[in-house]
Amino acid sequence: MDRVNKETEEKMKKSLKSLADDLAGIRTGRASAALFDKIRVDYYGNPTPLNQLATVSIPEARLVVIQPWDKSSLGEIEKAIQKSELSLNPNNDGKVIRINIPPLTEERRKEYVKVAKNMAEQARVAIRNIRRDANDELKSMQKSGDISEDQEKRGADEIQKLTDHYIEEINKHLEAKEHEILEI
Repeated sequence: MDRVNKETEEKMKKSLKSLADDLAGIRTGRASAALFDKIRVDYYGNPTPLNQLATVSIPEARLVVIQPWDKSSLGEIEKAIQKSELSLNPNNDGKVIRINIPPLTEERRKEYVKVAKNMAEQARVAIRNIRRDANDELKSMQKSGDISEDQEKRGADEIQKLTDHYIEEINKHLEAKEHEILEI
């Protein structure tokens, strides 16, 4: 029973971490290095994460500076950013790439909030699926005689507490991201 609870909590932690990573990739009116985490650059024929090719720094609230370690990769980095769904326009001066982060329009902000809410809902569904799987495992353990009916009930209650906790955490992450997107 303890094993089931531990495994369930680990899976729920992973779902929450995945949501946090996904939310970090949603653009807000501010510059953030996390925006570029999912960008892959064609570097000598291999799709390579941008953060493995360059330093991404935020010198000002609305400015990102990308300084590649290999200057020959500047053009490919610029192309990868233009192709990304971030809708950003990189400025290549031959040494570094500067990206001004324009303020978001009201319509765009609402669109990003919808995307964030959708991601949060998917995470909630994942948590509920993990709960269902754990409860099924407890029921099968009870049927096979490994645990008593009382232990199965206690285990299901603990799993429900875990579920409630992680759903609450998802809601906190969503609320924080909404606030970040909507602030001007």
